[in-house]
Amino acid sequence: MRYASSRPAPLSRTTLVLGLYGAMALLALMIAAGRGDPDAYRAAVRGPAWLLASPVVGLLAGLVLVALSQAAARFTRWGQALRQSFRDLLGPLATRDIVVLAAASAVGEELLFRGALLPWLGPVAQAALFAALHIGPGRRFVPWTLSAFACGLVLAGLVAITGDLGAAIVAHFTINFCNLRFIVGARAGERSRVESPA
Repeated sequence: MRYASSRPAPLSRTTLVLGLYGAMALLALMIAAGRGDPDAYRAAVRGPAWLLASPVVGLLAGLVLVALSQAAARFTRWGQALRQSFRDLLGPLATRDIVVLAAASAVGEELLFRGALLPWLGPVAQAALFAALHIGPGRRFVPWTLSAFACGLVLAGLVAITGDLGAAIVAHFTINFCNLRFIVGARAGERSRVESPA
């Protein structure tokens, strides 16, 4: 006779990701409301035309940042080492995992850092806090932390230009989605080269 285990099943990666970034979004809304600013997204700043144009601006900015980061991963030693470290750290990721991670981090982090903290702390301080969230295990992740600081400034600039978070969220999603696919794609490409005869 089998007895049911009293231990709960471990949480999936997707559940943990949604919980973490959901908590960030909730914290952002609480900070914004506490400051008397319930519109952390800034939807009413420039009107409906900008709400439509803003994501296009974000997509273009995101693609430029993706091109720069992937060039660094291909052509610099530190970029190659960082790419390998992320491969080892993340392990295999399904496309669904990549979409969830990219979307949840884009919404949660942008609501917190650019929506709630940028108007309160200014561009440099919010970028520094954003970079602090991206400190990895060991020195090999220092370039990631420094690039997160630079991205925090760029994303703050997108908010200043467009007046809302649409561009920043789309840019953030584009960067995370494309770079995670780049890491996973490299792993799959290596596997197929190993499995196929030369």
